[in-house]
Amino acid sequence: MPVEGRGLSSRLMHKVEKDRRLGNLSTPNSVRKLRRALHVKAKAEPDFRFYALYDKLYREDILAHAYRQRRANRGAPGIDGQDFVDVEAHGVERWLGELAFALREETYQPDAIRRVYIPKANGKLRPLGISTLKDRVCMTAAMLVLEPIFEADLPPEMYAYRPRRNAQQAVVEVQEQMFRGHPDVVDADLSDYFGSIPHAELLKSLARRVVDRRVLHLLKQWLECPVEEIDKRGRKTRTTQAKDSRCGIPQGSPMTPRTQKVTSALIASLHTDARQVCKIM
Repeated sequence: MPVEGRGLSSRLMHKVEKDRRLGNLSTPNSVRKLRRALHVKAKAEPDFRFYALYDKLYREDILAHAYRQRRANRGAPGIDGQDFVDVEAHGVERWLGELAFALREETYQPDAIRRVYIPKANGKLRPLGISTLKDRVCMTAAMLVLEPIFEADLPPEMYAYRPRRNAQQAVVEVQEQMFRGHPDVVDADLSDYFGSIPHAELLKSLARRVVDRRVLHLLKQWLECPVEEIDKRGRKTRTTQAKDSRCGIPQGSPMTPRTQKVTSALIASLHTDARQVCKIM
């Protein structure tokens, strides 16, 4: 593992740079092997709780792949103004090495989230939270490790935010169900889901599968990040609404869709008869 003042291995970083140029986002074999092992264990033992995951977050291959994913997705800078050009000027290998060191030594602290507003189809504005690049890479690393665990708990009827699944496949499945004699379709949506999701219940859902204290603490820190925005006069204001109200998560974060996956897994485990009521999610 990297130490302070050193980065990731040159061979691994050469692959990062090559993949960035070629637009190749194939998952490295070592990352695929880890994710497969976690998924198989979770699938085989539905009651198993994972207790040693934190050290996986700062593995060289995990962080490098997380960076590649964020680089491909681009995205605007957070409150520190740092973008990918800045990272590459600093040195990607060095930057990831410093991030790995901070995670390993548990000195990593997430930054505030920059809030911007984007127009909605109905003319209203949707608040969007932009984390710093450092935080987005860390969140993606956590997603790479946690996602295969909670994937194991989801029934096949669920399509949202899942690998190799999309809304078009859900539509096809609905059409097939109607053809098979199930003509009733209920279209429902949760109002302000991400803005109102309770932190305590979400963390309890995570703890059904993950008991690694450091991972849960890290996720709690991300949930409670303050939000910074600039008003019409150019003045910066910072609020701690999420921490104070203990609910909500800004849309735009890499971890936002995964919170829905975690709660969906809990719903599926508690309501096994839900499949008879709502076939496609």
